[in-house]
Amino acid sequence: MLRPRSRPLHLSLCLLVLLACATLAHAQGFTLEQVLSAPFPSEPARSRQGDKYAWVFDAQGRRNIWLAEAPTFRARQLTRYTQDDGQEITALTFSPDGNRLAYVRGGDKNQAGEVPNPTSDPAGAHQEVWLTDTRTGNTVKLGEGDAPIFSPTGEAVAFSREDHLWVVSIAGGKERKMFEARGATAAPVWSPDGTMLAFSSARGDHSFILIYEPHTQRIRMLQPSVDRDIAPRWSPDSKHIAFIRLFNVTDTYSIDHERVAPWGIWVADAQTGASQQIWQSGLTETDSFSGLPSDEFFRWTGHDRIVFNSERDGWRHLYSIPARGGDAVLLTPGNYEVENVAYTLDNAAIIFAANKDDIDRRHLWRVGTDGGAVEPVTSGEGIEMSPAVVNAGRQLIFFHSTARDPYQPFIANIDGTNMHPLAPQALPADFPSAQLAIPAQVIFKAADGTEIHGQLFRAKLSMGRPPAIIFMHGGPMRQMLLGWHYLYYYHNAYALNQYLASRGYTVLSVNYRSGIGYGRAFREAQHRGARGASEYQDIVAAAKYLRESGAVDPKHIGLWGGSYGGYLTALGLARDSDLFAAGVDLHGVHDWSVLVAGLRVPLDSPERTKIARESSPIFAVNKWRSPVLLIHGDDDRNVAFSQTVALVRRLREQNVEFEQLIFPDEIHDFLRHEDWLRAYHAASDFFDRKLKP
Repeated sequence: MLRPRSRPLHLSLCLLVLLACATLAHAQGFTLEQVLSAPFPSEPARSRQGDKYAWVFDAQGRRNIWLAEAPTFRARQLTRYTQDDGQEITALTFSPDGNRLAYVRGGDKNQAGEVPNPTSDPAGAHQEVWLTDTRTGNTVKLGEGDAPIFSPTGEAVAFSREDHLWVVSIAGGKERKMFEARGATAAPVWSPDGTMLAFSSARGDHSFILIYEPHTQRIRMLQPSVDRDIAPRWSPDSKHIAFIRLFNVTDTYSIDHERVAPWGIWVADAQTGASQQIWQSGLTETDSFSGLPSDEFFRWTGHDRIVFNSERDGWRHLYSIPARGGDAVLLTPGNYEVENVAYTLDNAAIIFAANKDDIDRRHLWRVGTDGGAVEPVTSGEGIEMSPAVVNAGRQLIFFHSTARDPYQPFIANIDGTNMHPLAPQALPADFPSAQLAIPAQVIFKAADGTEIHGQLFRAKLSMGRPPAIIFMHGGPMRQMLLGWHYLYYYHNAYALNQYLASRGYTVLSVNYRSGIGYGRAFREAQHRGARGASEYQDIVAAAKYLRESGAVDPKHIGLWGGSYGGYLTALGLARDSDLFAAGVDLHGVHDWSVLVAGLRVPLDSPERTKIARESSPIFAVNKWRSPVLLIHGDDDRNVAFSQTVALVRRLREQNVEFEQLIFPDEIHDFLRHEDWLRAYHAASDFFDRKLKP
């Protein structure tokens, strides 16, 4: 009898590999399109009475306004834009009666005066102010401009264009300049009684607070000085204005320090102009003005107090002070940072979002405007941001996410109970929440002992030790969290990290120094960026952490990131190609010794320029051997496209393997959903080819 021939070994191995690949593909369970399909909410707005709430949903590039109204707050779509055309919707503003909503469609102009046009539409693109009726959904265009505000009666809308205010009646008619004034008009705000408009007028190296009186056609200035006066805020009775004064002082940069920027809070009589300073910062870096994350961080509140934010103790906290002057009270003590602020309808209490007691998440808390105990409103393993008090103060609307559930609008009782989604119908039925990884918090130390936080996405169904990828956020003033992110760019990045983990990669997202969330000293770390790239040791420490875990393939560790994360990707490949096998660099900074828009880089001496150059990927390109995928839009307004052009020239000189994906007319934060998909598919494919043995 003939015996059956044994199957060749190589054929058996091939069958096993094919079976394993089929099993992995089946277990992966979701596509990149699915994990990026959740609509992303932004631009929250509340009516004056708190009976209406609106926001923008970006659903796979189709941006529309949604509305929820008391008493049920059942959400519905208000506008009907149907194309992934890259035209943003921003600056939602309710009319005084809540029956109309003004908004802006189209992005800001670049230095050449061009509005973003990522579809390369031959007709061009425009930044325009639109008006929609919240009852009927009828929508009309008012004119080209930005930052709309309603008149006190709601019968007209003013908006900014070419540094002036223009006004148009909602009943129709021709737009006109509201008034003529020197300087760039900014931050206009009507007095509560509707008789006066306060605004800031920027005039180069100084700025004034001005008051415009329509009934007398008169403009008055409040306490003009050589300093920069910004952010006018009216008292509830319309008799006084609080504003911030940024003192013009000599620059005190050193190689490794920011400019010291002292500031004060002033209160002026709106009729006489008589002013007094009620508070002044100290004269150290920690006391320096750190900006206004939103208008709510500087506000005239209940009990005749003014709330403001400061980092005087090394953390972003809220303080309040009597409007007549006196001692400032720290409202939010502790080692955490306040990020969003809302006020109860009587202005007597604050609801704020912070990483208190949960440093890699955000939750909501409550405190009185004159002090007292800080009480939790939400807790747990979710992330809550952007609170708004609605329904006569009985309820709270905010955005919420978890590790598996994407960022969406939620409503709850004012104490945080009975929390449920506001628009569950907007989430696609095939969104793969149940199949997503729950990232683990990991903490490791850099070579200099600095403690670094990260989020570890473990590879699914990996055979042996899987390849690993280290992700670096941009900014650098950002923080990745243990769940879906509250910023659109990092919401998308979180989705890609989940997708890569589902494809068999271990992914470590690193909150390197110079990011937010861990205090000012961490954010303003010595020798960071162009001052010496001290944060790069955090990326090396992340690779060491992965290697020493024994759970990944030490020869196949990749890097990816965008913007500042692209800088660190390129720096890793240039300095340590033996450590990092491949990288995907989205619109990264490659040479600090040339001016980089949006980032403060001191280059006013040969020594500083030399350090900036040595801190750049371009300086170490002669050691670069690992392959890289470069992705960039050529209308980038944050990191010049020339940064990638210059790097490619050097890579060609060194015969370094690179691939490129260029998006004509796209900006830094890609405006089209299609472009995000193309970029991320290219990144995943590149890693598959370069990191999987």
